[in-house]
Amino acid sequence: MSNGITFDPEAIRALAQILKDTDLTEIELVEKDSRIRVARSHPPAAAASTAPQMAWPPQMMMQAPAAAPVAAPMAAVVAPAPALDTLDPKHPGMVTSPMVGVAYLAPEPGATPFITLGGKVAQGQTVLLIEAMKTFNQIKAPKAGTVTRILIETGTPVEYGEPLLVIE
Repeated sequence: MSNGITFDPEAIRALAQILKDTDLTEIELVEKDSRIRVARSHPPAAAASTAPQMAWPPQMMMQAPAAAPVAAPMAAVVAPAPALDTLDPKHPGMVTSPMVGVAYLAPEPGATPFITLGGKVAQGQTVLLIEAMKTFNQIKAPKAGTVTRILIETGTPVEYGEPLLVIE
């Protein structure tokens, strides 16, 4: 607090409460020549405080083996897919991630997946969700067709531009 500037302790407490309520790690308030920055780090024990958000991926992972028997027979109907290395990222049916986040193939744990291997999709149909900054973003099919490849599993971290699935 240089230059004789003083801050209202209640304002600092209020900013700290906002950090706690929103699970942010930093907040800054700037007014004219004054600036208040309140920051906190998440110690390893803080993972317990984020448990509600983190509980979804493990449950979804447990669901994946149950979905595998349904997908296996459909794979026999679909022509053998090329190896991931041979897939052209500019393939007209390639659906890529528009953001960094965590991908989910179903709307919630235990729910029916949005898509299945060999399943038909309509243009604009939700094919998966990507969680980014605690917001679930719907990823829509860019065209109608048949899902010939699903390149991710539920709970998979994805990067911008990463291939997610192929619609033929």
